[in-house]
Amino acid sequence: MNEQTSPTLLQRTVRNLRSAWNELADTVVDTVRAAQGEGIDPALSDNAAERVRAQMRDCLAGTGGEVSARARAAALGRTYLALDPTGRERFLRILAADFDCSREAVDAAAAQLAAAAGAEDRRRAEARLRRALEAPWRRLLTQFNALPEGVKFLVNLRSELLELMDSNPDLVALEADLKALLTSWFDIGFLELKRIDWRSPAAILEKLIEYEAVHEIHGWDDLHNRLDSDRRCFAFFHPRMPDEPLIFVEVALTNGLAGDIQALLDPRAPVGDARKADTAIFYSISNAQKGLVGISFGGFLIKRVVDELTAEFDRLTTFATLSPIPGFRQWLTRQWSVDDTLLLLTPADRRALAEAAGVENGALAALLAREDWHRDPALASVLRRPLTRLCARYLMQEKREDGRAADPVANFHLANGARMEQLNWLADRSPKGLAQSAGLMINYLYKVEDIPRNHEAYVGNGEIPASPAMRALIRS
Repeated sequence: MNEQTSPTLLQRTVRNLRSAWNELADTVVDTVRAAQGEGIDPALSDNAAERVRAQMRDCLAGTGGEVSARARAAALGRTYLALDPTGRERFLRILAADFDCSREAVDAAAAQLAAAAGAEDRRRAEARLRRALEAPWRRLLTQFNALPEGVKFLVNLRSELLELMDSNPDLVALEADLKALLTSWFDIGFLELKRIDWRSPAAILEKLIEYEAVHEIHGWDDLHNRLDSDRRCFAFFHPRMPDEPLIFVEVALTNGLAGDIQALLDPRAPVGDARKADTAIFYSISNAQKGLVGISFGGFLIKRVVDELTAEFDRLTTFATLSPIPGFRQWLTRQWSVDDTLLLLTPADRRALAEAAGVENGALAALLAREDWHRDPALASVLRRPLTRLCARYLMQEKREDGRAADPVANFHLANGARMEQLNWLADRSPKGLAQSAGLMINYLYKVEDIPRNHEAYVGNGEIPASPAMRALIRS
């Protein structure tokens, strides 16, 4: 499947699925042999496509017992896994086109509802309409829930659907139904919070390296540093995917706010005494399953981890993030591509930038285009004030159409009740950090007693909770 994982891990996932489903199919060899789709070409030619349709119809027919039904679903899943990208796209288009709900049945049920006389007739008509509106593909997809590794298969399937939808609008309804199924199956009440440490199974540790989406983990030594005694890592797991983290957070236990990710992740830095720490810094939150995008449990993860840390360390009083600002440089580029006067630089800033760049117009863009600007103390000093002020403006004033903060990370933390606390200059000097935000990072503060009020102010009124220091940057 198309995940952000290495080929080795990906191949292992597919191999595990095939192995589990082969064992299931072996229990009803005769039943499955006719429906396996053996010999189907990977690109799913027209003849092969008809055989796949027959497999899908067999799955929906429901003949035989439960074991036979599961075996047929496993056979269909194995067929899908054996296809190449072209074949998988054709498979999904067949599922969407041929196994949608019947428009005629929906119209007939709607007409019966409109003509219903009396409460009992109306209840029966409503039930008929609900049945007519349930696409057969939903029943087919649900069958995979009962298979070993079947839930993981469906999560991966949605990942591929998401990649195909822009060029295949006819897949939108299928994806929406699959998302609804996964949303119900991945309700927060079903998830288990687990701490991950150096003693965790190697397969899970490997997946942390592969799934880390914020600050790349550079091998096992780097991972060991992130799991040391002054660090914590927690993840949500689902009982049907016990070896697959869904989302995980990495935490550093420090004294005071951390404002430099390089220092925080430096493997040469001495290990701190976690028992004396007063601050927990959430420096990375990674969604591990692309197929669960849009199914939110990140906010619940933070709240649960705060509870876990508070129970373990009684000196912790501050909970904050050290977060990237992924949209800042894109926003800057959009501004100066139209008119760099829109950046509202002060006259003093303009003079200093023009002198440093040697050009009158577009000085800020010219300076940031220099590869090593951040290593030049004089140049960095010239850039610091205008970039910090512009970043504060971007974070606190730029909004989406729905009134939420334009920056996606800001929106996530503000919606969970945090406030903008502190901007940190050149806090991420990695190529990724410079490209995303000119090296700037921000601390979001989670003050337990203020979380409900902050959440309501942001979600209800579009207000952005921020510290006096952050508001002073705007006023300046």
